[in-house]
Amino acid sequence: MAFECNIDARGKVARFQTGLLGVSGGLLLATGTALGLIPTTIGVVMAGGSIAGGAFAMWEARMGWCVIRAMGFKTPL
Repeated sequence: MAFECNIDARGKVARFQTGLLGVSGGLLLATGTALGLIPTTIGVVMAGGSIAGGAFAMWEARMGWCVIRAMGFKTPL
């Protein structure tokens, strides 16, 4: 599968910012879990999902490719 660029510069910036928020939020969740503020099972799953999703959004920004657009859906950015 070829990753053809399907987003413009505004879309890349939006995805990168979303990715940064996801990774940052995941790190906060991981910290809260490590400190015992969040139950371990839920905290690990939430932190891992947030970090993975944020990293994927940042990868999309770097590639200039959006999985939703690749499936044929139109996105505003």
